Amino acid sequence: MKEMKMGFLKRLSDSFTPKGAISKTAYVTLSAVAFLLIFLLWGIASYIIKVDQMFLPTPVKTVTTAFTMFTKGKFLLDIQMSVQRVLIGFLISSAVGIPLGILIGTYAPCSAFLEPMFSFVRYLPASAFIQLFILWIGIGEEAKVAIIIVGSFAQIILMVANNVRNVSGELIEVSYTLGVSKLEVLWKIILPKCLPDVIDTLRVVLGWAWTYIIVAEMVGASKGIGFMISQAGRQFWVDKIFVGIITIGFIGLFLDMLGLYLKRLLFPWNES
Repeated sequence: MKEMKMGFLKRLSDSFTPKGAISKTAYVTLSAVAFLLIFLLWGIASYIIKVDQMFLPTPVKTVTTAFTMFTKGKFLLDIQMSVQRVLIGFLISSAVGIPLGILIGTYAPCSAFLEPMFSFVRYLPASAFIQLFILWIGIGEEAKVAIIIVGSFAQIILMVANNVRNVSGELIEVSYTLGVSKLEVLWKIILPKCLPDVIDTLRVVLGWAWTYIIVAEMVGASKGIGFMISQAGRQFWVDKIFVGIITIGFIGLFLDMLGLYLKRLLFPWNES
């Protein structure tokens, strides 16, 4: 028993080493504990402290409402519309932004020509364009997708450029001494090294894209999670608001885990 305790304490100590690792079982366990802790605090606030349900619905009420919304309402259609809008806008931003980011991070003339402009665009709030896009494009799907593009495009470009710049200069210099040409350096050295980091960048920006679409749907939409949350707020249906927010969280968690899985699948060498 004493040896087991000492072994556990050693593993615990090793896990807190900077950039240390833990087993998958421990990772899943700790993640589950974090969610359970939040649920426990929610239950304490609802059932022991007895916060007014006008401000904080109970977990049971929220689960009951979620079941009704998923089985009898149009919430599944709202989810479908929001996911569709986010993915279309995000994929367009990524398809154009990743190549531009690679060019900016790789070639100094491209950086001088493009980076200041996109640094300016990055600070323009996407929500400020909602009314303009309604005037220019209308209240159709194009306006919602445009909001995603405005909010994501410049962020992807600049973050991908930084991913490229993080490739070691020494690695590039060594490749030159081995006879690799300037063009081959981009394809054989820079891209294989930076693309795993680009996947992480896309995971981060995809989370931001969800905030943009929810705001857009609150202003000019008749379907979507943001529209549902807006309608529920007007009727003081706080439980429905909670269901919408939690649903977005789970969708985001799924997409994030999917991105992590694709990173490991496409770039297995990066794990080492």
